[in-house]
Amino acid sequence: VAGTVKDLIIEGKVRRLGLCEVSGQTIRKANTVQPLTVVQSEYSLMWNKPEESVLPVLEELGIGFVPYSPLCRGYLTGMLNEQTKFYAANDNRAGLPRFTPASMKLNRPIVEALIDFGHPRGLTPSQVALAFLLAKKPWIVPIPGTTKLAHLLENLLTADLQCTPDELTDLNRAIAKIPIHGDRYTAVEQNRVER
Repeated sequence: VAGTVKDLIIEGKVRRLGLCEVSGQTIRKANTVQPLTVVQSEYSLMWNKPEESVLPVLEELGIGFVPYSPLCRGYLTGMLNEQTKFYAANDNRAGLPRFTPASMKLNRPIVEALIDFGHPRGLTPSQVALAFLLAKKPWIVPIPGTTKLAHLLENLLTADLQCTPDELTDLNRAIAKIPIHGDRYTAVEQNRVER
């Protein structure tokens, strides 16, 4: 794929190469064929696996990172709970292990930690979750999805938030103590992405 995209770049049909949900090994391999601009992967306070092998490689090679689902498919907004109904016809969360009523109830402490951190600072749980990722590295740019203008405006305000390193360390410690329940994908879907 990297070789094909390289040819398309030479022909002027493509400008840059980015990859999604790949391992550090694949990033290195592709980057030797055609330098990568960006890698996209899920990354949030509820899914931090990219920190293990992907982010160090990206930093070493100078490649940007655009985490999708930085609000864990809306769960970190604090607006979902075990009584929330998802309709499989138009919402894939209906079949995801992390969004069963039991998992959402067990995962509520992470939302409470965001509320506890954000409330005295006038921040919503969404803003705390996004600010946390934005503060990690300047080359990490979360891409939250939304269908509502109010949520877009709320998310945009996060770009101007400043948290001290000590505040972020405290939040990180609090979050690290909370076990996350339910996988992000079903077993079949998980086999489709690199780890």
